[in-house]
Amino acid sequence: MLVIISWVGTLLVIAGVLYSAWQVLSRGPLSGGRRLRSGEGRTLEPPRGPARSLGLAREWPGLALIGLGAILLLARAAVMFISG
Repeated sequence: MLVIISWVGTLLVIAGVLYSAWQVLSRGPLSGGRRLRSGEGRTLEPPRGPARSLGLAREWPGLALIGLGAILLLARAAVMFISG
């Protein structure tokens, strides 16, 4: 049973990382497509600043998967530690 908990926890963490990476990559390129005003330099930052891609509204499912997987892995480690 503990092995199944480990595998499920590991798969949840991997799924969460892949989901979060897919969310960022599916938003498109960070540069190009907008006209620069005179005086602005060329930049790779998103139009609303660098923190635009860090919003929790889009990332919470991936973070929840990672958190749930981490809880399962920590629970298995605690059971193994207690049982000796």
